[in-house]
Amino acid sequence: MNKADLLEIIANGENSGVEFKRDVERGEALAKELVAFSNLSGGVVILGVEDTGELVGLARVDDDSAEHKTYRKLEEWVMGTCRDKIRPEIIPYFEIVRNLDTGLDAAVIRVEAGWSIHSVWHNQGHKYLVRVGSLSREASPEELERLFQRRGNVRAELRPVSGTSVADLDIDRLQYYFTVVRGQNTPEKDDALAWETLLNNTELMVSEKDQRALSVAALLLFGLQPQRFLPHAKIEAAAYPGTEKSYETTERMSIHGPMVAQFGADGELVGRGMVEQAVDFIIRNTGSTSSIAEGGRRIDHPDYPIKVIREAIVNAVVHRDYLLSGTDIELSIYSDRMEIVSPGRLPNGITPARMRHGTRAARNQLIKDVMRDYQYLEHMGMGVPQIIIKIMNDVVGTDPEFIEEDERFVVRLSQPNL
Repeated sequence: MNKADLLEIIANGENSGVEFKRDVERGEALAKELVAFSNLSGGVVILGVEDTGELVGLARVDDDSAEHKTYRKLEEWVMGTCRDKIRPEIIPYFEIVRNLDTGLDAAVIRVEAGWSIHSVWHNQGHKYLVRVGSLSREASPEELERLFQRRGNVRAELRPVSGTSVADLDIDRLQYYFTVVRGQNTPEKDDALAWETLLNNTELMVSEKDQRALSVAALLLFGLQPQRFLPHAKIEAAAYPGTEKSYETTERMSIHGPMVAQFGADGELVGRGMVEQAVDFIIRNTGSTSSIAEGGRRIDHPDYPIKVIREAIVNAVVHRDYLLSGTDIELSIYSDRMEIVSPGRLPNGITPARMRHGTRAARNQLIKDVMRDYQYLEHMGMGVPQIIIKIMNDVVGTDPEFIEEDERFVVRLSQPNL
C-alpha cells in the first residue's frame, strides 16, 4: 500500500473494513479486531493511528535513533498475537508505510475473510466476534449460528422443528416424490411408524433419543402448512405501477405453502407449489412486446422469459438463509425492472462475480437435491450463467445484476431503456 492510498483510508475514518489502533494495545485487543474482520469479509487494522484519525506513529521501534527505523519487534508481536491469541490462527499480511508525516510511520495489518470461524483465545476461553459497522462486538448465539452455517459447518435445513409429526406433511406429495420421482416403494398412507422410518432415513425427520420431529427441509418441501411453524418461509410479492416502492400497488400477495407442486397419478399438475404461484404472479403483472417475423407473423415476447423468472424464484427459495427468521423473500415488480431479494449473505465463499461463472455452493443441500429431482433446477448447476444471464442478454437485451448487501442477496432483472 502506498502513502497516498493509506492517507486516504485514514481520512475516510473507521468503517466495516478499517480499524485504527495505537500499537501499545494488549494482544487480545488486536486479536479482537482481526477476528471480527475475518468472520465478516476481511479488513485492515492500521497501527499508529488514534480512533479520531490522528496519526501518532509507532511505539514498538527496534532502534529509534537509527536513520531508517526498523520494526522487527512490532512484526513479531503482531504475528505472535495471531498465533497465540486467535483460534484457528491467522497469518495476516503485514507492512510498514513510512513517513506519512514527519518522522511518523504506520503499520498495516490485513486479513481476508476466513474459511473457518475464528475466535479470540484468552484466559483459557473462546470469544467469537463480528464486525458491525465500525465496531467489533461479541456475536450473539443467532449470529454465531449463521456464521457457522455460512462456512458450511451448520445446516439449518436439518434442524428439527419442535411439535411436528408426519401428520403435518402432505402424504400425497410425499408418495408422488418417493414412488414416481425416486422410483421406490412407500408405506401405506396411514402407517405413521413406517413413514417415520423412511423420513428419518432420508433426513426429512430428526430423531433424538425417544423424540422425533420433522426437519426444516421436510416442512418447506412437503408441509401442509409450512408457515404455521416457519412463518418466515414465504414470498411477499408486490407489483408497483412506478419505479419505486409505494403504498399503491397493482397487486400484492403473500405466497405460501410447500415448495414443490402436487401432481396426479398421470403426472398432471393438480396443486401449485410456491414456485408456480410466484411465476403466475409475475406473469399476471408483467407484459410483453411484439415483433414481426419473416412472413409478417407477429410474435409476442414476454418482458421476462418464463425460464428466467422460474430459475430466479427457484434459486431464492432453495438457497435463502432459513436461520434469518425475521424476514421473507421479497418479489417486487416495477415498471422498469424486477427484484427478488433473498435473506442472508451468499454461502461458502461464493460472490456475485463467481456466480456469474457458474460456481456452485449449496447452503441447503437436501432442499437443493429434492428440487433437482423434480427438475426445478438444472442438473449441471449452470442456471445462473446459462439461463438467467444468457436468456436475458439474448432475448431482453439487458444484463442481470447480482448484488450482495448486508444480510440479503438481490437479483435484479431490468427492461431496456426506452
